[in-house]
Amino acid sequence: MSPQPGPAPASDGMTRSTEVPLYWAKYGPPGLRRLLVLHGGPGAHHDYLLPQLLTLGTLAGGRELLFYDQRGGGRSRTDDRQPITWRTHVNDLGAVIREFGLDRPVVVGYSWGGLLALLYASEAARDASLPKPGSLVLIDPAAISRHYRAEFENEFSRRQASPGVERLRAQLAESRLRETDLPAYRSRVFELSVVGYFADPRSAHDLTPFRVTARVQQSVWESLGDFDLAADGRLATIDAPTLIVHGRQDPIPLASSERAAEIMRAELAVLENCGHVPYVEQPRALFAAIEPFLRTH
Repeated sequence: MSPQPGPAPASDGMTRSTEVPLYWAKYGPPGLRRLLVLHGGPGAHHDYLLPQLLTLGTLAGGRELLFYDQRGGGRSRTDDRQPITWRTHVNDLGAVIREFGLDRPVVVGYSWGGLLALLYASEAARDASLPKPGSLVLIDPAAISRHYRAEFENEFSRRQASPGVERLRAQLAESRLRETDLPAYRSRVFELSVVGYFADPRSAHDLTPFRVTARVQQSVWESLGDFDLAADGRLATIDAPTLIVHGRQDPIPLASSERAAEIMRAELAVLENCGHVPYVEQPRALFAAIEPFLRTH
């Protein structure tokens, strides 16, 4: 069974104030307080979060959601061969906030988008030209240090090579799905490429596939170097109220989010029986954790 496409946005277009045009899409009725949602990656695009994350728009009395494809991915790809760095993404995010007139917005960051939100908030605390976020909701944010990222990479590789996943690959090869339903086969290949993110491999189904632009992903991680947002003091500069939601079985170490929450005095919600994709694995628990925060921020 192939995933159902997400609904069409209420409006969409390309930014005018960023160095290169970035694709944006709004969902929900205008006039409500907006949530600015940052997708994962780096080098990916927003629509793999659909339709599930649109539930955010119904929380706390209803909100408009603004997504955009970060530079180098999705419909924001560029022929410019200059390296795209974390600072590129921070500057783009600041330009998006200004262009849409977002006054201290609620920024929701998923995976890499969560780390981008932290990088942006720490830079905005020190650079008056960057508009400050009002609050942050971080959903399974990427690791806050190179050390925690190495732990994630090792754990994800271990899961992908596990006997259970190898059996799933063998079952697909024996299924003749490639000959009988090529789109379904390709969807299943994608699901097996990300199954290590899930607490239960059986949950990795009916996903919205996405592509990652490899050169963007590489250049962003290289630009971060031997990063550690806890040790270098950047997390301590962030004063925006923050909620961090993290799946206990996420291959990204829970300790990374625990450390961030400790330094930032942020709220931390740990979801049981959940990996890195809570909007698929545990959507009710995810949105139940986020709604009270949105009602007060």
